[in-house]
Amino acid sequence: MWDLSVPWWELVLRATAVFAFLILLLRVTGKRQIGQLSPMDLVLLLVLSNAVQNAMNAGDNSLTGGLISATVLVTLNWLLNFVTFRSKKLADLVEGRAQLLIHNGVVYDDVLVAAKITRHELNAALRGGGYLSVEDVYTAVLETNGSISFTPRIAKKQEAGGGTSASTSPPV
Repeated sequence: MWDLSVPWWELVLRATAVFAFLILLLRVTGKRQIGQLSPMDLVLLLVLSNAVQNAMNAGDNSLTGGLISATVLVTLNWLLNFVTFRSKKLADLVEGRAQLLIHNGVVYDDVLVAAKITRHELNAALRGGGYLSVEDVYTAVLETNGSISFTPRIAKKQEAGGGTSASTSPPV
């Protein structure tokens, strides 16, 4: 139960290599994969975790080996969060940048294609945000966490007669 079948440092190296590979893999596949998990995406993540398990533990099924691997993964995650908090360049590399999808009611189709977001998905996000159409949105931004944030478009007020409306006060 407590006896390791491989040296402890090998578990650390293996967990670090798998962690770095998965961060790179998830970064390359795009923000949408992380922020909007479909049932297929969830199944992929579960199968992916099982696929890399033996690469991390080298067949060591001891409790100690599992605890070492888990500790390394949590520590690496904490370190990566700390370093990306301190370095904007590294944060941009690891997390990416927010992308403008809509500006002043105009959809940037090239950005949608690059982000692998369909018009149907964009329309579903609009409805989820309480908007009926693209024209109701001033900006839509694909955030680094995969969510889409919206800024409402403010309609111009049509003023009658070109002047301001008179205030109504009660008769004296």
